[in-house]
Amino acid sequence: MSGVYSFDHDHGVPARDLGHLLGGKGAGLAEMTAELGFDVPPGFTISVPVCRDYLANGWPEGLDEQIRDHIKVLAQRMGRTLGDPNDPLLVAVRSGAPVSMPGMLDTVLNLGLNDDTVLGLARVSGDEHFAWDSYRRFLTMYATTVMDVPEESLPSLEPAGASTDALREHVADLHDRITEIAGRKVPHAPYDQLREAIEAVFRSWDSDRARAYRSHEGINGDLGTACNVQAMVFGNRGDDSGTGVVFTRDPSTGEAVPFGDYLPCAQGEDVVAGTMTTRPITFLGEHQPAAYRDLLAALRRLEIHYRDVCDVEFTVENGKLWLLQTRIGKRSAVAAVRIAAEMADDPEIALTPAEVLARVPEPLRTQARAEVAAEAHDPDAGTVVLGTGLGASPGRVTGRVVLTADEALCADDDVILVRTSTSPEDVAGMSVAVGILTTRGGLVSHAAVVARGWGLPAVVGAEALTITGDTIVADDGTQVRAGDIITIDGASGCVWIGEVAGTSSEAEDAVAERLPHLLRIEEWASTTEAASA
Repeated sequence: MSGVYSFDHDHGVPARDLGHLLGGKGAGLAEMTAELGFDVPPGFTISVPVCRDYLANGWPEGLDEQIRDHIKVLAQRMGRTLGDPNDPLLVAVRSGAPVSMPGMLDTVLNLGLNDDTVLGLARVSGDEHFAWDSYRRFLTMYATTVMDVPEESLPSLEPAGASTDALREHVADLHDRITEIAGRKVPHAPYDQLREAIEAVFRSWDSDRARAYRSHEGINGDLGTACNVQAMVFGNRGDDSGTGVVFTRDPSTGEAVPFGDYLPCAQGEDVVAGTMTTRPITFLGEHQPAAYRDLLAALRRLEIHYRDVCDVEFTVENGKLWLLQTRIGKRSAVAAVRIAAEMADDPEIALTPAEVLARVPEPLRTQARAEVAAEAHDPDAGTVVLGTGLGASPGRVTGRVVLTADEALCADDDVILVRTSTSPEDVAGMSVAVGILTTRGGLVSHAAVVARGWGLPAVVGAEALTITGDTIVADDGTQVRAGDIITIDGASGCVWIGEVAGTSSEAEDAVAERLPHLLRIEEWASTTEAASA
């Protein structure tokens, strides 16, 4: 049996049921392509069993030929050829494990660029700046992902406002520095680039950060990951292009409104890295209403189709919407309760009481009650507010400030990990902290997504705070140091100096007011238990 499948391959069963074969991302791409007919850039999936074979025995025999055959088909569909110096096909190489592991595995975008094809991309697009910006992105990702070059060792450039000449010079500097550190050049031949990128995706399954995440989540280390090769669409083509991540409902509160971030003139890694200031998803509606209407229609169809909250990655290229991924969205306990109850009432979804109870079992309901109770107390007037950010994952926690993942790992008390932004390398420290605070990033940044998945209170994008050495400084001059006690509220986004607690009576009142859905579901649970007694 082939180990490589195009997104529109007829498997004879719904693709959404083939996560064990195609990985979560590949299954979602196949489902959106073949079943739902969405605008999805074409491509193919190298299956999970191939990864396991590679990790056990090395590059599988015959895999090169399968990949070349699929690349030829992709070239025919796109009307471009990989490596063509006049009109090059560029591809994205993305991981996709059978279970969601956000940010833990590797990706390479804009693959196929070299010193020749960048000129062809500039000519065919009519935009030299876009072409050279894409090239510097590719070199940076390839060096750090495939060649293990530390990103901090590469020359830096603020791409916003950089001229085309500055981008050309930066690319030349990148080439020189990469060669100096890695002891070899980035491959010129796109097929060599592609094979090395696929191997890097497979190897990332056993990276330290992936192992730490699997350990925390209890994920089987023998699963492996699929690898998806997909034609590039470009969110960095200009002001009418951009990229975003959106949930069909708010994953923190459960409110039935789209929730996510959008960045104009950007590519996907800019949104999830948490290093850039994103825009709320409504920004897309204000500036590109046609693309936004298409997005809202797609989100509703996905939610009805999967009968659950969906997490969607998308790109807008010159005003056209492309869907790049969908998966069942992670959510807080509070959100899980509200979403399940409201989907029971939605006539197009109509979850049964049994399905609701399966989605929000007793331990999750207990966690939701605790989250609401933790946020119940309004601080006294004398409480010192250090700053505010975006409430990314609900819950109020108090802990000692630590500024690195290593410090969190060494702690034997409750700590709050405070970072400018988090990356997959911080996962081990995040897993032992009681809360996360970042000074940059949006609601779908790495910190926000991981924290919500783990039920970990988090505040992100607290831009009035700056980390300098071992000190956190607010715009008004208020300071705390590593080791000081702070409290964060992952619902309101507020950060206080010292401990802020609530009372039990306030907590019970808050549960009744904020989580009427919980009381209703607990009635269903009591009825079910009584019927089975």
